[in-house]
Amino acid sequence: MTQTFLTSRLPIVAAPMAGGATTVALAAAAAEGGAFPFLAAGYKAPEALRDEVAALRGRTGDFGVNLFVPGRGEVDVVGFAAYAAAISDELGAYGLKLGRVPAEDDDAWGAKLQVLREDPVPVVSLTFGLPPTSDIALLKRAGSAIVATVTTADEARAADEAGVDALIVQGPAAGGHSATWDAQRRITDGSTADTLAAVAAVSRLPLIAAGGVDGADAVRGLLSGGAEAVAVGTLLLRTDEAGTSETHRRALASDEFDETVVTRVFTGRPARALRNGFVDRHAHEEITAYPAVHHLTRELRARAGAAGDADRLHLWAGTGYRAAKAEPVAQTIARLTAGL
Repeated sequence: MTQTFLTSRLPIVAAPMAGGATTVALAAAAAEGGAFPFLAAGYKAPEALRDEVAALRGRTGDFGVNLFVPGRGEVDVVGFAAYAAAISDELGAYGLKLGRVPAEDDDAWGAKLQVLREDPVPVVSLTFGLPPTSDIALLKRAGSAIVATVTTADEARAADEAGVDALIVQGPAAGGHSATWDAQRRITDGSTADTLAAVAAVSRLPLIAAGGVDGADAVRGLLSGGAEAVAVGTLLLRTDEAGTSETHRRALASDEFDETVVTRVFTGRPARALRNGFVDRHAHEEITAYPAVHHLTRELRARAGAAGDADRLHLWAGTGYRAAKAEPVAQTIARLTAGL
């Protein structure tokens, strides 16, 4: 298949995984293996983003940076306090204090835009919605192509009208956060192929398909369905170059976990994870309040990961997680592109 947007040798994108899983080493290895890599700017300090861009630029010239678009909704303070109280015993297990005031931030949006304006990268992708068109224009003037992540045909239309250059089409089987622009939306099971077809029917922009990829057959199917490239994230979590915690790595390979679910219990936004005790205990109490719930549970999750406590850790995983292997990134890419 001839690519018209990305410059990588192979039609594979190493998806950005915020929180530490995506490293410079992973991105560089993906590029060396023929894929197009992204750095994950979400949750990262602007200074750290600047350093990672410089480090990766020393190893490859073709890569992207993913930004989390800040939300504009107000948090239900009463609902947040109730949820904080509901998980107080979980926090107490690690000696953490109960926080009833929701912490809000914009993930240093302005400072990260400045980093990418001063040191432009070839591609900037956007997750959780669209920023003001003036911010899109700023990034484009700096020389970056802009890719919006969409989960529905309506989102695709809006992104097209905003002047982006391509779309990442995320299906509901994807691991980690859903990129849905409506955090209140219920994410139902479905195939990436169906989401791709719906978006392809309303947009002529280049499309990158993501979600539930578990092998070469899935890649071939999405390419034949109109995608220019296929993004993989979960399948990279166990690779040698990933920054995934040992607790998370073990869970992905363990028979103890045999199901993924979409949940808001860890961050207040729908995200697909391995079903564990924390999910089960608080499924009926979850609220939509991102990033407030993310900040509420952040230290708990960090402590759990360090302690090997998979019961309280956000074990992000797409439906194809069983195909993730402990191997170099290049081997994963080679498996995914066999026969292309």
